[in-house]
Amino acid sequence: MKAVILAGGLGSRLRPFTEVIPKPLLPLGEKSLMEVQIAGLRDSGFNEIYIATNYMADYVQAFLGDGSRLGVSLTYSREPKPLGTCGPLTLLKDLLTEPFLLVNGDILTKLSFKEFFDWSVRRESMMTVATKIISTPFRFGNVRADERNEIIEIEEKPDLKMEILAGIYFMKPDILALIPENQYFGIDTLLKNMLARRMLVSRFLISEYWIDIGQVEDYSKAREAFDANF
Repeated sequence: MKAVILAGGLGSRLRPFTEVIPKPLLPLGEKSLMEVQIAGLRDSGFNEIYIATNYMADYVQAFLGDGSRLGVSLTYSREPKPLGTCGPLTLLKDLLTEPFLLVNGDILTKLSFKEFFDWSVRRESMMTVATKIISTPFRFGNVRADERNEIIEIEEKPDLKMEILAGIYFMKPDILALIPENQYFGIDTLLKNMLARRMLVSRFLISEYWIDIGQVEDYSKAREAFDANF
């Protein structure tokens, strides 16, 4: 089975770490984040993995090599310019001839990629989006009043719950025809275009541990979670 890992981002919110190390190679324990991702994919049966690179591409390829030490085959693509979260797939379209996963290179999760893939392949839709419900503390108390302007309830600093895109996608090869070549194109634009055309898009809700390592505080949380749970 095949998977694509997006590893070309600048990681600007993680500076100064990413000034010397690309975000997907930041260490978690004795491994890098991407090595953890690759191991998870390998254990789920994904043996052909494509790494989409841009920022510090030589560093990424030199560090990971051909994948043999990780038990997989690694192939690299390099963007001539930033192509977003979908555009890099056009550089690999001749190789993506069967259903595949697209994974952001900055997430840590205990999701079974095999379970996600097997569930998705049975769906009629060309694309399945993994989602996660997150809670964000709200800074202020929530006030409810009636039509007479009399307060009837105060909820002190409630948590806001949102279902967000988790950076893991199942795609069938036909979806590549919807992605323009040689231009910046994001996954959000692809989804909006598909929904506007009334195309089916499936959703898989993640119940397992998941975190996006996008900011310094998130990276600190991920390191703690990795030491405790992975």
